[in-house]
Amino acid sequence: MKTKTCCFIGHRNICETDELRARLSDVIEKLITFENVGTFLFGSKSRFNDLCHETVTASKEKHPHIKRIYVRAEYPYIGDDYRAYLLKDYEDTVYPDGVFGAGRAAYVERNREMIRESEICVFYYNKEMLPDKRKSGTAIAFDYAEKLKKQIINL
Repeated sequence: MKTKTCCFIGHRNICETDELRARLSDVIEKLITFENVGTFLFGSKSRFNDLCHETVTASKEKHPHIKRIYVRAEYPYIGDDYRAYLLKDYEDTVYPDGVFGAGRAAYVERNREMIRESEICVFYYNKEMLPDKRKSGTAIAFDYAEKLKKQIINL
């Protein structure tokens, strides 16, 4: 049976609590056990991504088959040293074609690629955290996942 893919997208700053950590751990365990998720996609530049990576990494002790993939929004071409550095914490790293030349929208395009490649999207999205009237990258990604009718889990 083919395994599913899940991505994580969230605000740069989060209200990190024991309850959030426990809920995230429970969600990840259920995704692996009941949803057959075997690949997790990670971006960067947010505490939520860091927390998700820490939690999935801890889950690898119980589920060594799961894969952590770092999806880059910068550096389309990387040298062996940087690749080796990334592969200490991930099983692979990729740079999506649609990100190249996107300029300031590189992170938006990277998130869209992660969403397209995933059956399930785990978000930390809180409309109250928006800095002003313009949409945050997380809000844009959340709307895009809804538009594509992805399974969304919003923590």
